[in-house]
Amino acid sequence: MIPRIDIHANGETADFGYEVSHESEPMFSDEGLGSVLECLVAAVEGLPPEVRAVEVAFQRIVSGTYGLEVLALNPSPIAQHAVNTTEAVREALGG
Repeated sequence: MIPRIDIHANGETADFGYEVSHESEPMFSDEGLGSVLECLVAAVEGLPPEVRAVEVAFQRIVSGTYGLEVLALNPSPIAQHAVNTTEAVREALGG
């Protein structure tokens, strides 16, 4: 099973949230977190044991698919990559 972690920013309250889904079916979610990194860590902690990899997206833009062990050991650069990827795609699309 390779679920997707969709992280979003709430511009009105300057907080973040996420939803974990598998084949478009919601599994669990949370709101009111302080950063993309906090969302990523919380989402990984809630995953069932049969998950071996996850797809990561920020603001609906996928930044990659990562082995769960790699993500759990070093989530910070993966969170930053998600932010950088989203910014680069938005810039390329003109805003």
